[in-house]
Amino acid sequence: MKRQLDELEQKIGYQFKDRDLLRHALMHSSYANEHHYERGRNNERLEFLGDAVLELSSSEFLYHMYPEKPEGELTKLRASLVCEATLSFCSREIELGKYLFLGKGEDQTGGRERPSVVSDAMEALIGAIYLDGGFAVAKEFVAQFILNDMEHKQLFYDSKTILQEMVQGQCSESLVYKMIKEEGPDHNKNYEIQVMLGKKVLGQGKGRTKKAAEQEAAYQGILCLRQGDDRNVFKKH
Repeated sequence: MKRQLDELEQKIGYQFKDRDLLRHALMHSSYANEHHYERGRNNERLEFLGDAVLELSSSEFLYHMYPEKPEGELTKLRASLVCEATLSFCSREIELGKYLFLGKGEDQTGGRERPSVVSDAMEALIGAIYLDGGFAVAKEFVAQFILNDMEHKQLFYDSKTILQEMVQGQCSESLVYKMIKEEGPDHNKNYEIQVMLGKKVLGQGKGRTKKAAEQEAAYQGILCLRQGDDRNVFKKH
């Protein structure tokens, strides 16, 4: 486990003075329960703290980044960057799920990829960095791994709405989300969905829920259209 923690520290560019804080941030309640640890040993309290650090860090960042935006727009923008789906998306960059301490049941049912689990762990990690290194260090982590590449994160958050707006008025066909694969038991489903415009596949996504798979498919569809991979898609309709 020491090697894995070293690897995670290298990925995030921060070395903990108190390695126990890092372990604490990675400990899901299922693992703590399975090993009969006291309730405070799981990462939920650190998640609570990290949520507050994240909100303040992102608020300050957006306040300075967009001096012309009113409070309502800043609030909406912040919500898109700190929600469960976006935090889960951010966690992919450091493969946070692979480092978590999970109970056997949670692990076997896909907990390492479950958005609620990895997003909570991301907040707990922020809380641990704050306690270990202070607010400036935590703010730097948030800027590097959550507030970076904001355009794509906003696209991901609003992907279905944005894709609908891109297509609307350009052609007579409607977007259709088509299930192409569903596997796994009820407690551990995996869905694969394509978003189609007529007979043309614009994007494809996978997820633990239909909503997550559709969101990923829409996001891939937006990238396809924006990158010009299918310049003639509207001409065909």
